[in-house]
Amino acid sequence: MINLKHLQILQTLKNTGSINLTAIELHQTQSAISHQFNKLEKKLGFKLFIRKTNPIKFTVQGKILLQLSKEILPKIQKAIKNCKKSPLKTIKLAIECHSCIQWFTPALRKFQKKWPKIKIDFYSDMIFSPQPYLQQGELDVVLTSEVLPKSNIFYAPIFDFEVRLILSPNHPLVKKKKKITPGDLSSEILMTYPIPRNRLDIWKLFLKPAGIIPVFKNVHNTSLLIQMVSAQMGVAALPHWAVDNFEKQGLIITKKIGNGLWKRLYAATRNGEQKEIIIKSFINSIHSHAFSHLNFIRNKLRI
Repeated sequence: MINLKHLQILQTLKNTGSINLTAIELHQTQSAISHQFNKLEKKLGFKLFIRKTNPIKFTVQGKILLQLSKEILPKIQKAIKNCKKSPLKTIKLAIECHSCIQWFTPALRKFQKKWPKIKIDFYSDMIFSPQPYLQQGELDVVLTSEVLPKSNIFYAPIFDFEVRLILSPNHPLVKKKKKITPGDLSSEILMTYPIPRNRLDIWKLFLKPAGIIPVFKNVHNTSLLIQMVSAQMGVAALPHWAVDNFEKQGLIITKKIGNGLWKRLYAATRNGEQKEIIIKSFINSIHSHAFSHLNFIRNKLRI
């Protein structure tokens, strides 16, 4: 029956002393305010103030509600102010994209410069799947290219990237003019990070559908992997942006896989939390840093 707007008008009436000045301050017409209170008083069964007095005189009942407005309005304003402040003090973060580490650490520094009081609790383990931990509340953000269906997780798309075949400059496939097929890799040693095979894009989307099973060899870091490919100890498949500098140095050659193997990197959060000011700022920070420093990516951020 009595709403927040009524209490705000009562408080303004007390401060200004007249309906006319109240209407001006609240950007309403005098008749609109009078109509609201005539309707309210009719529902309540009693008057709240005496018309045509200068300044406005409140009835006993009006003074009771005026006191209520003095108690409630500051509490509501304080609550709204607190709501605009994020209670988040630590962002618990995990990355499923191992190649992302090289650009992501500087992105974290950029974010922490803007939010020095927010701590980053970083989890990096290639052998575990972090999204269930996100669902359970043990993580706040996961960088991933995998989307779990019906998971109550919101996936903010950061950018699209191409997975390229990484070859030694002396590898025979470098000279192949036609597109790379799964059969071209049947006798190759495919060097990958030590993660489950079902998380490898080249396996899931290119080799497995064709029934091709190369020899897999685990390599723990990107620099070593590149050196091994350059020495013709095997081939690899990595995001184009991750090997751009190595290709410019002439250590490796990249080629398109099939018709092009594109993936999307997401910042995954629990659904609803993507709009929290700290989380939103964090996602925007890593997105803007990526587009300032990485080549061969496509812009996809929408949150």
